[in-house]
Amino acid sequence: MDINSVSTLLVRILEFVLALGILIFLHELGHFLTSRLFRIEVEEFGFGFPPRLARLFKLGNTQFTLNWIPFGAFVRPKGENDPDIPGGLAAAPPLQRLVVLASGPLMNFVAGILLLSMIFIQVGGPDLTKVQVIQVNADSPAALAGIAEGDLITYINGEPITSIEKLSQLVQSNKGKSIVITILRNGQKMDVQATPRVNPPEGQGALGIVMSNPIVPLSLGESVIYGSRVMVEQCRQLILLPSRLIRGQLAPEQARVVGPVGIFGMYNQVRERDIEDQANAQPNTPSPKALNTLYLLASISIALGFANLLPIPALDGGRILFVLVEFAIRRRIPPEYENAVHSIGFLILISLMLYITVQDIVYPIVLP
Repeated sequence: MDINSVSTLLVRILEFVLALGILIFLHELGHFLTSRLFRIEVEEFGFGFPPRLARLFKLGNTQFTLNWIPFGAFVRPKGENDPDIPGGLAAAPPLQRLVVLASGPLMNFVAGILLLSMIFIQVGGPDLTKVQVIQVNADSPAALAGIAEGDLITYINGEPITSIEKLSQLVQSNKGKSIVITILRNGQKMDVQATPRVNPPEGQGALGIVMSNPIVPLSLGESVIYGSRVMVEQCRQLILLPSRLIRGQLAPEQARVVGPVGIFGMYNQVRERDIEDQANAQPNTPSPKALNTLYLLASISIALGFANLLPIPALDGGRILFVLVEFAIRRRIPPEYENAVHSIGFLILISLMLYITVQDIVYPIVLP
């Protein structure tokens, strides 16, 4: 490996540590802000992980520190595990504890949405109320009628087309019948006639077209809405992951859990792709920037929020589970039992992370 490759790798590692560190910092910032909102004292807000390098400053009763391991951040609330300490987290009412615990993952979801919105504001989004032809099969009814790629289908037999589903429904209900299709091409309306096939060739539809929604520019507000939809869909896919594995709909290697080493491997690959995209862009033509990197970081942030909500001891979700049980049975589980569960869970998580790291090194992730 030459000196240029080494320097590039070092810069890429620093980029990755900074990017992932910001996502973890935002997670901890959520815990900090809601703790202070409820007047729960926070003893330390650390940048990086211990051992401590230096005390930066003190704000109220909170020490802000710089730590040796430059990876993320942490918050240490007063009385986190001891309900007998007044003004501490464990002594707070259950609803307040629930909000404080959930605020970290929530911040990761918000960060994911904002990163996704940065993509949509560059590339636009689909207009779900319009249908555009993106491919026409040869010798199909659509081809014989003169429909071409890029045409917008606006009416069928005088009925307005407001979605892909509406178009498909009208075509299916008129198989074998001649229909009038109104298209919009370069701003000009045209009426053509076609007869949807009753038995189309395999892999083709009755009309012989491939449809999509046209891409239109989005405002900042619209981009955030689209980003929210993608975030919800990613969470839905994560929830469905176990059942898809059991049914054989997903290969085990596609659902593999990765750690920091594996995530860095993916980050390095998407950064290379973004650099190639910029190099291949047309000169003097605006082109979207860092789309692959933004999408990966958004996915990491959303996955980080989702994972922390899982009912696993030592994670936010594990602590939330104890609060929910407290709501259900109307009394608190003894702190010594809860702390023992979280301690055991933490040791298991550390062991699991070591195993995942070894897997990431031995079997590097290669993105498709």
